Amino acid sequence: MASPHKSEGSTKLAVPAPIDQKSQRTQNATRFPPKNGREFDPQAFLDTIGVGRDAMIFSKMQIVYTQGDPADEVFHLQNGKVRLTVVSKTGKQATVSILSDGSFFGEGSLSGRTLRIDTATAMTDCAVLRIEKKAMVDALQREHTLSDLFIAHLLKRNIQFEEDLVDQLFNSSEKRLARVLLMLAHFGKEGPPKAVVPKISQETLAEMVGTTRSRVSFFMNRFRKLGFINYEGGVEGGLQVHSSLRNVVLDDWRAVAS
Repeated sequence: MASPHKSEGSTKLAVPAPIDQKSQRTQNATRFPPKNGREFDPQAFLDTIGVGRDAMIFSKMQIVYTQGDPADEVFHLQNGKVRLTVVSKTGKQATVSILSDGSFFGEGSLSGRTLRIDTATAMTDCAVLRIEKKAMVDALQREHTLSDLFIAHLLKRNIQFEEDLVDQLFNSSEKRLARVLLMLAHFGKEGPPKAVVPKISQETLAEMVGTTRSRVSFFMNRFRKLGFINYEGGVEGGLQVHSSLRNVVLDDWRAVAS
């Protein structure tokens, strides 16, 4: 794993206060909300364990862990975007997923996997919560509400991977690209869509879609001419994705273009 720098002002996170074991279960009962679909609260989780967790900052393009590294930690992405990639034995690289705020990654270590099967790289400056495997297992066994939220997260990720596989098998590269852009903009996900997507290279998009950079460039130019996207979003020049891009996925964009 790369050597990130600790977040400023995060002493409380990096050096936890001792926990009163006798009152721990009583305290935890008040920390976690009822099972009403609330999102995972990393600070509430931090308060349930004494050691084995740390708050870290990864700079843009810094590697969190590399394929083949020992898998003995779980990570929670508190802020930023992380890219998961896999390299084949022949050296071909593929982008598996791009994660945003609130995502877990590296959770394969909890299933007995001893080595990382992918590489996690910060696409932006990221705030990451690192949790040792034993600390995570202990917390999941102790905190039923946390366990339910974590299982729900894994199920959502599994459904996402199934949808990605179906998309790869049956949809055209143009539809796959449109779907990737909509996902990056959070259309169809919980919470409001993020119209502006941080800069992402056409090479990365091609890896995610499973096509060539030239095809991605061709389709992106088409989407731009049709008004589905533009490159003027935000002060950093991020990609702006419009909800009308869903027409491509729904296969009625040709009517819009005519």
